[in-house]
Amino acid sequence: MKFYHILKSAHSGWRYLVLILLVVAIVTAIAGWLGKKPYTEGNRKLNVFTLIFVHIQILFGLVLYFVSPLVEAGIRYWKMEHIAMMIFAAILVTVGNARSKRVEDPSGKHRTIALYFGLGLIVIIASIIQMTMADPSRSFFGVS
Repeated sequence: MKFYHILKSAHSGWRYLVLILLVVAIVTAIAGWLGKKPYTEGNRKLNVFTLIFVHIQILFGLVLYFVSPLVEAGIRYWKMEHIAMMIFAAILVTVGNARSKRVEDPSGKHRTIALYFGLGLIVIIASIIQMTMADPSRSFFGVS
């Protein structure tokens, strides 16, 4: 199997880990925010692991960007829209994690994570949906 296909499969499969971690981090943050719970070391670790997984996904995507053949359907989407949306989502997650560190109030930390990670998740889901429209051979849940 070629390096490109291995990397493409890794990028497609890794998204599930990213999506699961984002959802868990958002739900935990919302519960902490609305429940006025303390911001624990477990919360911090979950947020950092989510950030790391998002960054690994971006690295997979950037390598794919530079090694992919230019013969795929919907090349404009892949070379412009998808990469821009995913980088924007990673920036949102990164900024949210960084800003949460500066907030003193535990409720504010949870709120910051919920807001920025939630916006990042919305951008990621919108990009995946856009992917299925740009290339009908791909599906949201299918590894492509």
